Amino acid sequence: MARKDTTAENAANPGRLKQIALTYKMTRKADKTIGLVLAAVGIATFGVFLAIGFLLGHPIYLGILGLLLAFLASAIVFGRRAERAAFGQMEGQPGAAAAVLDNIGRGWTTTPAVAMNRSQDVVHRAVGKAGIVLVTEGNPNRVKSLLAAEKKKMNRIVADVPVHDVMVGTGEGQIPLKKVRTTMLKLPRVLTGPQVTATNDRLRAMGDLMSNMPLPKGPMPKGMKLPKGGGGKAR
Repeated sequence: MARKDTTAENAANPGRLKQIALTYKMTRKADKTIGLVLAAVGIATFGVFLAIGFLLGHPIYLGILGLLLAFLASAIVFGRRAERAAFGQMEGQPGAAAAVLDNIGRGWTTTPAVAMNRSQDVVHRAVGKAGIVLVTEGNPNRVKSLLAAEKKKMNRIVADVPVHDVMVGTGEGQIPLKKVRTTMLKLPRVLTGPQVTATNDRLRAMGDLMSNMPLPKGPMPKGMKLPKGGGGKAR
């Protein structure tokens, strides 16, 4: 059993390293200084601990600690800059908000494109302990009618559950893509676990606009069209 576990771990390591390398390459396309920044963070962290080690008379111990913390600090900085670069590349693409909602974390159930019009303005839905959050992307003037219709539907079917809305974009009154997750996680938690489950069951029974139409994960193709009769409101 131990040999099998070791073999599986060894097989997974090349995949992880390859993924890290791919992420670095993608980040570097949008952030040309990523290499210099990571090197500076690592060297500075190691240098500080090594200097403290000499002052205290324990350069080896604090040098080793500094080396480990240098890797940790570089990893944290890399993760944040990679995330920022990813959001920058996704910003403005149809379906980008759905991709963010898919990675919001445990405790949330997300349903992409519960309402859509022919101009690809979309309303996504997320259900969690904060209640129902309707996330819109698209032209702010056109999407308002979709949002109003979806809110009306939610108030009719789950009137006892709070409904929030988040308009994704860079204009006035909109939330940038990179702040969507943070905004939703800051909402007050007012529902219990069983109430969240009951809300999801009621909404699932209602059905969604896209329930019979397969959607690609991540950003939607620009040429995507709705079938005839898809007037922009969920069934």
